[in-house]
Amino acid sequence: MNARPLHDRIIVQRLDEGEQQIGGIIIPDSAKEKPQQGKVLAVGDGRITDDGKRIPLDIAAGNLILFGKYSGQEIKLDGAEYLIVKEDEVLAVIGNATDTQKPEPKN
Repeated sequence: MNARPLHDRIIVQRLDEGEQQIGGIIIPDSAKEKPQQGKVLAVGDGRITDDGKRIPLDIAAGNLILFGKYSGQEIKLDGAEYLIVKEDEVLAVIGNATDTQKPEPKN
């Protein structure tokens, strides 16, 4: 993939959920819901504030994320489907996100 997202946008590749079966019935592809999690392939440089300062993103390439059902814009690059979402549309980072998490304050 030869694309770089701008500002606070993120390019995501949806993760396959595998074949869904309910009570032994295989659900056809047209009736399956699209997965709401994916792997971050590329991130932008960050959002620019009104005074011109750049705020870097909390998400990095390689993170697994959760996003809303109707989030982002679907695109096709080099025959593959991707999703471009803004950082605000990301609901959570899955798994080893210790790089992006801030330590909890001690009381």
